[in-house]
Amino acid sequence: MGKDLTNKILITLGFLFAYRILSYIPVPGVNVDVIKAFFDSNSNNALGMVNMFSGNAVRRLSIISLGIMPYITASIIMELLAATFPTLGQMKKERDGMTKYMQIIRYATVAITLVQAVGVSMGLQSMGHGGESAVMIDMSLFIPIAAVSMLTGTMLLMWIGEQITQRGIGNGISLIIFAGIVSGIPAAIGGMVNLINTGELNFLVVIGILAVILITIGVIIYVELAERRIPISYSRKTMMQNQNKRVMNYIPIKVNLSGVIPPIFASAVLMMPSTLLSGSTNPYVQKIADLLSPNGYLFNVLMFLGVIFFAYFYASIVFNAKDISENLKKQGGFIPGVRPGKSTAEFINEVASRLTFWGAIYLGLISTLPWILVKTMGVPFYFGGTAVLIVVQVALDTMRKIEAQIYMNKYNTLNTLGL
Repeated sequence: MGKDLTNKILITLGFLFAYRILSYIPVPGVNVDVIKAFFDSNSNNALGMVNMFSGNAVRRLSIISLGIMPYITASIIMELLAATFPTLGQMKKERDGMTKYMQIIRYATVAITLVQAVGVSMGLQSMGHGGESAVMIDMSLFIPIAAVSMLTGTMLLMWIGEQITQRGIGNGISLIIFAGIVSGIPAAIGGMVNLINTGELNFLVVIGILAVILITIGVIIYVELAERRIPISYSRKTMMQNQNKRVMNYIPIKVNLSGVIPPIFASAVLMMPSTLLSGSTNPYVQKIADLLSPNGYLFNVLMFLGVIFFAYFYASIVFNAKDISENLKKQGGFIPGVRPGKSTAEFINEVASRLTFWGAIYLGLISTLPWILVKTMGVPFYFGGTAVLIVVQVALDTMRKIEAQIYMNKYNTLNTLGL
């Protein structure tokens, strides 16, 4: 392993360690014990799911309790606007325009974070446990302090994510979510052991849960590595010009073109209303909140449909058949039996659409089916395929980037030696 790769891994681990430290810093003026008691009693609903993605930061009401979700929400809004307005879409494609595009996302993140932080702060006013209030100082002082604290935490998370992407290994935002989910695994194992010891959970059920997890992981790895390779032929002139270079003779199209984004987007969209409704004392609103609980069937049906929608939406953004066709034509390449230009673009787009259909169904099933299987076993805690999907996909993506960095280091070494 080269020095450069080692430094990148250490930088990534260092920033993730800083993220975990931030999750233990509470917002000034809150009664942490009351917050913990409240979340312990709501571990099986949307609040439990939000807490899982934040790495228990919400349960401690830390300064990063809003997590990276405001940034993801802002990204969703900008992606929708870029797909709707051509000017914004063109800005995203240009190098200078991309800088402005990311700046707009940051400003939108600030606005969304402030709105959510003020909403959370006001909601804490009615929260209490055992005669104690969740807020220990005057509300008129607490709301601005909490809003600024949470905004600072989210901005730090966004900065950490960007630093990991630029200076470390892997996608910083995905790794932050990955670290938050993984950090809860030891506690989940400990809780499961306690349930077995107290007789609340049968040992055979535990074996069944582990089997579901292992099968889910195996399916994810198999599908994530699957791709359709469209063969390419090059003209004799092109082959002569590139005889000393490696020319790819196929176009790889992944079955899952959208990656881990659809489950994250669908979770963010569904968790927002269910989280806001869960704080209400109105019986009708509480019924709606119960229907939208991650342990409910309605939530998982909407999750399935949302994942399919975002899979198609995001695949249409990241995969541009027209650009691939034009680049292929410029390089003197063509698909055997297909005319260059428009016909090639239509052919590639048709193949990608068929793959996206199966990829979307796969993402929807992985996001909901493990929950359904575990639900039938009577497991008294939340478990969904979305968390497993994110963990496995981010791990695979990070491993690919580490492998690419190793090959790059070997290539640079050979160039230095003049081989």
